[in-house]
Amino acid sequence: MDDLLRYAIDEALKLGADYAEARYQKDLEEVILLKNGVPEISARSIDEGIGVRVLIDGGLGFASTSELKRSSIRSIVRSAVSIARASTKLLKNKIKLAEGRLAQAKVEVKPRIRFDAVDLDAKIEFLKDIDGSVVEAGTRKGVKATSRFFELKRWDMEKRLLTSDGADVYLKIPRVMFEYFITLSSPGAGSIQRFEHLGESRGWEAVESWRLVEKIPEEVSSISRVLLEGVSPPKDPVDLILGPELVGIICHESAGHPSEADRVLGREAAQGGESYIRPELLGARIGSEKVTIVDDPTIPRSFGYQPYDDEGVEGRERRLIDSGVIKELLHNRETAAIFGVESNGAARAAGYDYEPIIRMSNTYMKPGDYSFQELVEDIREGVYVKSYQEWNIDDQRWNQRYVGVEAYRIVDGELREPVRNPVIELTTKSLYSAIDAVGKDIEFFAGYCGKGDPMQGIPVWFGGPHIRVRGVRLGVRPAE
Repeated sequence: MDDLLRYAIDEALKLGADYAEARYQKDLEEVILLKNGVPEISARSIDEGIGVRVLIDGGLGFASTSELKRSSIRSIVRSAVSIARASTKLLKNKIKLAEGRLAQAKVEVKPRIRFDAVDLDAKIEFLKDIDGSVVEAGTRKGVKATSRFFELKRWDMEKRLLTSDGADVYLKIPRVMFEYFITLSSPGAGSIQRFEHLGESRGWEAVESWRLVEKIPEEVSSISRVLLEGVSPPKDPVDLILGPELVGIICHESAGHPSEADRVLGREAAQGGESYIRPELLGARIGSEKVTIVDDPTIPRSFGYQPYDDEGVEGRERRLIDSGVIKELLHNRETAAIFGVESNGAARAAGYDYEPIIRMSNTYMKPGDYSFQELVEDIREGVYVKSYQEWNIDDQRWNQRYVGVEAYRIVDGELREPVRNPVIELTTKSLYSAIDAVGKDIEFFAGYCGKGDPMQGIPVWFGGPHIRVRGVRLGVRPAE
């Protein structure tokens, strides 16, 4: 494979490229679906190929092929060069690539239990055990699990990257993910839904560590109580405790996406939206001193683990908001050159046939010093929103709305009865500014973040600790 990659770079340089990169990527994916106790899909796919990108006189060109032979490589190199030359004529400002910590590295994550070491029948029986435990848990609580969807995924990724300026990276990372979507209903009380996503860069041992046969029935019991006993949220402003799941999606949507430098430059407006951050706002305060939000691709076993990006730059923790101040953007080498900084390794591609673009990895709020009890005991009247069932945010990531699913009243420092469908609707700045305490615990949740045209879905983590938010007026979504 190295011979083909080096051949691609040599050919590009012979044709006049100022810079060239060649990336081989192989993705093996497997998915198993169980719906209402019945297996629906068991599928396996392999995508494999080489993508080439070149820079000529300030113009970038990209092309790819699934045919791993010299004639096909020669063809895509010529296509990439042709595209780069054509784009040069249309660009007002020539593209430059900033310096970065270009790596020569090899990373191979070895699972303790390979995903395919567990046979298909055993995996299906595993999902059926979860399904049966959900039905049983609902019956015990007097509700019916009317819709049950479970999905088990595997994604083994192998990448090999060479660049004309010295990057030499090999990555082999296995990933597993589990997600579920459950609807519970009861006559007179309506229905309630719960979904969750878990994922890690490991093998089957990760699935075992999640204790799904015990964990999901516990979730069913909790949201059944909300369905049957939940009261409306208080009408007057109250203090909130937000759980790590909600904190994670907040960080991802209102700190991570708006910190993507291509969004800040307006390049994602038509596909993924805009950003409230402008270049002149770097260094501006957007939240309390308790708020520090980072994006870090180097966390071992994380779902978004990629310690070297697809331009060969070594990854590191990126401090997007530091003690309430907008600190850093996510950059590839192109946007880093525009902003006059060094790339921080945020270029990722979903497959060999996609060009690397600026992406998040693991975005979360840094923990603080408070225990959960310390967060709660200082609240006279409030609501603890542990998890969510719905989120919305505008194109600039400024106005945001979240609907809680498992939530409880807080009275005089103690958790009381469940609260049904509390709605949090705030601007990004008002939310971050109202945080006065951050817990010392931390949890992560998995997802596939979508961006680009064509759309690229990549694995990410989001999470954080419990946090306390002061003086929020809650809304309520009508029960279904």
